[in-house]
Amino acid sequence: MTDAKMFDVYADAYDQWFMTNSNVFASELKLLHRALHDIEKETILSIGCGSGLFESALQSQYGIHVKYGVEPSNDMATIARKRGMTVKIGDAETTSLSKEAYDVIYLNGCSSYIKDLSSAYQNCHRALKKGGHLILLDVPVESAYGILYKFAAHVGGYDKEIFHKIAPTFPYPIELVRSAIFHSPLEKEGILRDELGMTNIRYFQTLTAQPIYTNDFVEEPIEGYDKGGYVALVAQK
Repeated sequence: MTDAKMFDVYADAYDQWFMTNSNVFASELKLLHRALHDIEKETILSIGCGSGLFESALQSQYGIHVKYGVEPSNDMATIARKRGMTVKIGDAETTSLSKEAYDVIYLNGCSSYIKDLSSAYQNCHRALKKGGHLILLDVPVESAYGILYKFAAHVGGYDKEIFHKIAPTFPYPIELVRSAIFHSPLEKEGILRDELGMTNIRYFQTLTAQPIYTNDFVEEPIEGYDKGGYVALVAQK
């Protein structure tokens, strides 16, 4: 099953997971807002926008309007359009994007489902205005969440008794975990800095508690990448 087809099957489950883990969602939304806070953002593109859940919340809670999205899953895109987005079906690597058209392009969790990060980031870089920002948010492979997911994928699910002691009550669907390719923040930074010449690279992080506790409260994002289960990298063209 391709990633797009997989997300077609799990489109409703994706939203339901965030609604069930509402504090995790709020913490990740705060991280995205922090990454966007002090930069020019008149025109924003969300790559891998999914169902538009984060974009809808950005507008309702923070007044930030993300009109445009790219999404490989037809089912996800349908939901995002119902939430008011203009969505092109496609992927990060090959979708034709207007040159130098956006102040901000962000990939919220999308990098974990991209096989060729260099091609994807190059495609985004071409579509950024000079001085624009690329924001990459996802689970670092070395984080507690990254280790939990790699462990679950290795053993085939969350059924073993140990997961009752270390995993959240409602963990991320194992089918989506199995297909993920987790990266380290510094691996992505290397592509942006060395291959694309991007500068002013900054990091923010959230979900710093152990995964089993992260839905107990909403976290404020902090700087850095060394503690968080969800990390935002912000780089300037």
